Order: sequence, then C-alpha cells, then structure tokens
Amino acid sequence: MISIEVQHVSKSYGKVKALQDVSFSVGKGEVFGLIGPDGAGKTSMFRILCTLLLPDSGTATVDGFDVVRQMKDIRKRVGYMPGRFSLYQDLTVEENLEFFATLFGTTIDAGYDSIKAIYQQIERFKNRKAGALSGGMKQKLALSCALVHQPSVLFLDEPTTGVDPVSRKEFWEMLSMLKERGITIVASTPYLDEVRQCERVAFLSEGKVMGIDRPEVILDRFKDIFNPPPIVSSVAVAQQQTEQVIEVEHLVKAFGTFHAVDDISFCVKRGEIFGFLGANGAGKTTAMHMLTGLNQPTSGTGIVAGFDIRTEHEQIKKHIGYMSQKFSLYEDLTVAENIRLFGGIYGMKDDEIASKTDRLLKQLKFEEHKNDLVGSLPLGWKQKLAFSVSIFHEPAIVFLDEPTGGVDPATRRQFWELIYDAASRGITVFVTTHYMDEAEYCDRISIMVDGKISAIGTPEELKRSLNQPDMDHVFTHLARKAKRSDN
Repeated sequence: MISIEVQHVSKSYGKVKALQDVSFSVGKGEVFGLIGPDGAGKTSMFRILCTLLLPDSGTATVDGFDVVRQMKDIRKRVGYMPGRFSLYQDLTVEENLEFFATLFGTTIDAGYDSIKAIYQQIERFKNRKAGALSGGMKQKLALSCALVHQPSVLFLDEPTTGVDPVSRKEFWEMLSMLKERGITIVASTPYLDEVRQCERVAFLSEGKVMGIDRPEVILDRFKDIFNPPPIVSSVAVAQQQTEQVIEVEHLVKAFGTFHAVDDISFCVKRGEIFGFLGANGAGKTTAMHMLTGLNQPTSGTGIVAGFDIRTEHEQIKKHIGYMSQKFSLYEDLTVAENIRLFGGIYGMKDDEIASKTDRLLKQLKFEEHKNDLVGSLPLGWKQKLAFSVSIFHEPAIVFLDEPTGGVDPATRRQFWELIYDAASRGITVFVTTHYMDEAEYCDRISIMVDGKISAIGTPEELKRSLNQPDMDHVFTHLARKAKRSDN
C-alpha cells in the first residue's frame, strides 16, 4: 500500500531550479531516506509534502490526499521536524508540547500514549525552557511535538544534525519503535550510518533524482560522493613541533553549584589538529568560550597564544580565529565584501587585504562568485568561506565549533583539506565535531564526559587502550558512562 506518491514535481525560485521532474513513492510503514548534498532540493520536497509550499508542476499525495487540493486533510495526518527544530526557546518543555497539541486541535492528555515512551525521558524537566536543553533533549521534545496529534506520516529534515553520536543512536531507536506502530517515516540525513537504517533511499542532486534503491546500492553507486578517499594524516607535521600554544591547568567553570567544566588540564602544540569531543552538555562549548576569551573561568589557569585567559582575553581575540556552528558571515554582503570586512576587523592593511583576497578566491575557486551574496551560496560553500575568513589574518590558533554539520561527505572532505593546509602552515586547529570519521583525522583527541576530560590521546592510542575498533565505538563507550541527568 502506497503512503506517499510524488509524480513529476518541479519547483523553482527565480532562476534556481530546486526540484526538476522528481518522482518517487513510499510504502505505508516504510522508513524512506531523502539524501543528497546541500541544495539538492530535499527541504523543498519536505515542505511540498507537508503543504507548506506549492509545486510549480506535477502532483503529490500523502495518504491519498492531494498536497494542493486537500491541505487540511494532510496536515491532520503528518508530523514534521524541520532541520532547525521548530521549538520555541523561551517556552518550557511542557508549554511547547501544549502549543503544538493546540495547533492540531488536541491535548497532551489525548495524545500522551502516542508520545509516552519518548516524552517520559524528558518529562521531569517539563518546567525547563527549551533553550536550556541539551541537543539530545531538544531532539526528544521536537519529536514529541511532531507526534502529539498521532500522525500517520512523519517527515524528518536532518533531525540529528549537531547532535552527538550517542543521542543520534537513541533517536533512531525511537524511530524503529515508531515504525513498529505502522508510522511512515521519510528522513533526510548527512550521516551514513543513519542512511543505512532506511529501507530505501532516493538520492537527490541539483533537484533531480539520481537513483532510488536500497541504501547499500546507492552508497556504492555514488561512492565518490558518499565515501571519498581518506585524507593522509598530518600527525608527522604536528610531531615536529614542540611549542605549546594552549596550556590549561585545573580549569573550572561553575554556574552556581553546577560545574559545567570540572577541573580539566591539557596542552596543544603549534600546528596540531586537536579534536575536542564530548556528548551534548559535556562542557565543550563552555570550555571553548573560556579559551577564546568569551567567558571567564571560576578557577584554574589557561594560556592561549601566549596570553592569560583571565587577564588578557582581548589580546587573545586578536590572535585567534573562530568559526561557530552558525557562521559569522554577513548574508546580505557579497563574498568579496565579507572577506574585506573581516580583513579590516582583524586590522589588516588595504593592499594586503586586496592581494590575499585574490589568492583566496582562486584557492576556493570562487573567482566567478566573488560578487554573489553569501546568502545565496550552498551551505558547503559558506562553510569553506567562513573557515577561510576565520584564518585570513593567519592567527596562531583557529577554534572550530562543529564546522561541518549537515553537509555531505565529499564536501566535508574538501573542508578538511583546508584544515590540513592551515595546520601545515603552523596554524593550530582546535575543533569540535560529532562526525567520528573526522575524529580520525585529528592528531590528538580529548573526550569530555560530565565536565571532565575522560580520555586524551591520538586516535590509535584511544582505540588501543579502550580496545575499540574505531572512534565511533570509543566515543560511545565513554559517553555512555555519563551520570549527569540533564543530557
């Protein structure tokens, strides 16, 4: 029995063809994947199927109802988790759930049985604001909100991007439980282990369906995109260095009685790629904020690029680069204007900015796009530009907070080539990531659990000492030991 039928659907935004003659079907109770690089058209397809967007041509039905003529019928039957959770950050857990229940003309009590197994995991935090939840908890709340009206079809647009590996595994265990109840699930994801959990997948690229088959068939057929060759390790480069550019001793950051960072000590060498890993809520971002001068420690010491994190945080900011998850680029400025702006912020001279801009545009192969607005660029392009801008002034250290979230493996590989190039020039790279294949690319790794550094060493040392086959198993082995009740 067919749950979703898409026939010859096209959608354009001006000159951009988001979807081109797309056709596929999804069986009732099937777990179906929509996969492909950023800008492939996945989100446009989700929005059409959820009746949030009208197709330019073609037809689509959900549970037998037409997405154009029978919108109200479809909206009663579908649940939707957009990529950037639809939660209201200033509302509590319970208030968010009440709001979504009201939208669908129901109540928490009426839909409780359908969300019980998931919602009970966070119900004790029902009075906490959504903005204060860890990534894994937000995920569970967003899924509860999407299920409270008991839909028959669930649409998930990259629901696990930015969430640690353990929380991702738990999320897919919840989806398996929903499948057993006969709910049809359509999901997009950049994680290959999640792609393999789908029964079938459709691979979209530039708005076209390139293939539909079992995951293993599609991943093998398009292995250049999904399984690019690994990058040669940079360990040899880092081992030649002896100068320490980050020195941390007994660093603590407390919020009342809660120790977000609880007595951590480590050093990082010049030119080293240092992976700073941990589950959501482990304390990584808090530690990074202290190292970058954005927050003051409660106790302990830290030296970054030769400056004291307690007394010289303004000097630190001038000698580091920083790339956050939400990029610092200005979307209404062009590529060239963004580069020029950040060069000026970093105190570079006009002639130096001009000459380095030309070299950077050539390196990124952006020469023909220098006058394009950043807001019009694909996510992978923005990421490469944001990284390049963050090291434009040749800082001693660049801090990268989950820089590759949500992009395909081939684009992530290109991004890591930029990281390796920066490290070869002596720039220290301090990086957090939830992709465990990227952890393998680091010279050394620390893994935080409950505010403490639980393990530190090269990927090979960690795998050997913990008797685990890969970094994914290393991370899971350590992260499952967490005792904090708010993750």
